[in-house]
Amino acid sequence: MTREGRLGVGIVGAGRVGPIIGAALAGVGHALVGITHGSDDERVETVLPGVPFLDTPAVVRRSELVVLAVPRDELPGLVAGLAETGDWQPGQLALHLDPAYGTDVLAPAVAKGVIPLAIHPAMTFTGTSMDLRLLAQSYAAVTAPAAVLPIAQALAVELGCEPVVVAEASRAAYAEAIATATTFSRSIVAQSAALLADAGVADPGRYLSGLVHTTVDQALTDHTVV
Repeated sequence: MTREGRLGVGIVGAGRVGPIIGAALAGVGHALVGITHGSDDERVETVLPGVPFLDTPAVVRRSELVVLAVPRDELPGLVAGLAETGDWQPGQLALHLDPAYGTDVLAPAVAKGVIPLAIHPAMTFTGTSMDLRLLAQSYAAVTAPAAVLPIAQALAVELGCEPVVVAEASRAAYAEAIATATTFSRSIVAQSAALLADAGVADPGRYLSGLVHTTVDQALTDHTVV
């Protein structure tokens, strides 16, 4: 570790989310030991200069904190596969970022002595350094066994987020809420933009920007519990 309380962090998943989470953790002093290859290694190198590319088993074996930033349908098989090959290490922290799962999906790793954590930053990632600023304005759902919940909360804070505890049993409802907000927003904006284009409005996305932002802000204000 780089200093007391700092961890050697490995990132499994080099899409839009994994490198940004790695950069955020590196920014508070954690040491990045490696990241797996993705579809755009050049972009990853821009976000995480000097961090070595390693295969998944090597990332896991070398890390004190393993961040699993992979698509939802790949996560259960990845966790189980690493357990079968003996790559998980007792005492490691395993952190996944998917909204739909709590820590149950990490059960094969827990059976090998791993500490399970689930953190979902409630934002849409672009995969660029701009996301680091957005993290500081976001909340994050955290789920973990009671004994290690403070670790999950502390990591969320280190990412720049305000942690909100979501119980294991509530993860499905939480994921549905997130999917509803993101999918519905995108489809409505796309539909409105298409109608404006048909009406002859140039650059409908820019035209809608102020309207959509102020409407959403008002809707959020109406549903804020004081």
